[in-house]
Amino acid sequence: MTFRALIPLAEGIDDLQAVTLIDVLRRAQVEVVVASIEGRRMLTCARGTRVTADGMLVDVLAQTFDLIALPGGAVGAQHLAAHQPLQQLLKDQAAAGRLFAGIAEAPALALQASGVLRQRRMTCLPSASHQLSGCNFVDQAVVVDGNCVTAQGSGGALTFALTLVEHLCGKATRAAVAGDLLV
Repeated sequence: MTFRALIPLAEGIDDLQAVTLIDVLRRAQVEVVVASIEGRRMLTCARGTRVTADGMLVDVLAQTFDLIALPGGAVGAQHLAAHQPLQQLLKDQAAAGRLFAGIAEAPALALQASGVLRQRRMTCLPSASHQLSGCNFVDQAVVVDGNCVTAQGSGGALTFALTLVEHLCGKATRAAVAGDLLV
């Protein structure tokens, strides 16, 4: 079975987090759709890395994904939080019981804005945790609560991505990808 993941991107997303998510999921043979919420496919990350999205988010809104994963970066996460079509997509994903995830500022800003964190255990960049309400912040690198996976920051991006691989593809695939990466 082929799993599908959506990685929405915006100007100012974290370089390492975005590329790690895309790379690790593709190594696990997950079909990854990288979609820009901006009016263009070419985006500049927080530290100047330029990335090209596969397409535009508005063009994939009607599609179903097994996972929606949001990279952080303060500016990028603010853009993701303000994008109403993405917010509705996250609500629909959570309501359907499908996997959704965020790392660093993305949980505190974009996932929080969509309301999908209510009554959940979660984590985010500790310095962003003051923006949370209605959920339970846990000071751990990666937290899984049902179909929600959250992580604290760039230092845990690889563990976060491997956790997503495990939840989509199973422990054996996670072990194989981790082994190939020498983790």
